[in-house]
Amino acid sequence: MNSQMLWHTARAAGIVAWALAATSVIWGLALSTRALGRKPRPAWLFDLHRFLGGTAVIFTAVHVLAVVLDTYVHFSVINVLVPFTGTWHPGAVAWGIVAFYLLLAVELTSLARAHISKTLWRRAHFASFALFVMSSVHALTAGTDRHVDAFRLAVYAACGVVAVLTALRMAGSARRPRRPLAPTRPDRAPFRTAVPASSGGRSVVGAGALR
Repeated sequence: MNSQMLWHTARAAGIVAWALAATSVIWGLALSTRALGRKPRPAWLFDLHRFLGGTAVIFTAVHVLAVVLDTYVHFSVINVLVPFTGTWHPGAVAWGIVAFYLLLAVELTSLARAHISKTLWRRAHFASFALFVMSSVHALTAGTDRHVDAFRLAVYAACGVVAVLTALRMAGSARRPRRPLAPTRPDRAPFRTAVPASSGGRSVVGAGALR
């Protein structure tokens, strides 16, 4: 495989990886709102969301591997894993590196959802917003495809859809009534109180003791 083919592979895989990640974020937002109808929803809707994210990881790996193997622009393994270590558009590349780590964090915690707390999963999943922003900035600042009008229009359209769905989700969360706090119970004695019995020298539990 020559250098030109590797460069085209890197570009194509990068565009597909961004499109899959963006679609996964949009699909997740649509699931969290009523854009896809009221609950309950078919299981395949959630499976498609997970499939999009997992496939985005695969194409991102292909993108990174092709960039490393390409000889036209020299990238070492360190250059594609550590931000600002390369000489070719280090800022633009850094956005992509951080986005890749965020993508891994979201997907790995999703795979381990049954073994981690719901709070940790939700916090990691919120990184999808930063992932979308950083991957979009990377797409618009790195590579030659940033000058293609159709590609730029697709990125701007995706940003608009994410912004609208995020606003709908925030509005829905604001309208959702909060659960009332459970009524507090009066304090009771922390231990049982024994009172002397009137006969037999025995003791019985008093009426005010804990049951």
